Amino acid sequence: QVQLVESGGGLVQPGGSLRLSCAASGSRFRIGVMGWYRQAPGNQRELVADITSEGITNYFDSVKGRFTISRDNAKNTVYLQMNGLKPEDTAVYYCLVRLLGYNFWGQGTQVTVSS
Repeated sequence: QVQLVESGGGLVQPGGSLRLSCAASGSRFRIGVMGWYRQAPGNQRELVADITSEGITNYFDSVKGRFTISRDNAKNTVYLQMNGLKPEDTAVYYCLVRLLGYNFWGQGTQVTVSS
């Protein structure tokens, strides 16, 4: 069983920045893809960005150029640096870790962009 602990959400003004972190523990195996999804009220959960263990990244179009995903394999931690935040980025952000074909989700962290 993999445990995920997220941190870094909060309230920020438009144009501001936040950095999310997600640390995975409890795995004896190498973690595959790590990523971030988000879900706004009334919307489906959507991919924000993900990254392979080799560092290959993938971004949702609306966040390209503003968000940067990275990971530290030694710490089993994935980060999401969010710059130029917009009100439409407001959502609960969930960390995802893929291991041996299974998906593990974090508890979610609220990101609110408002003046």
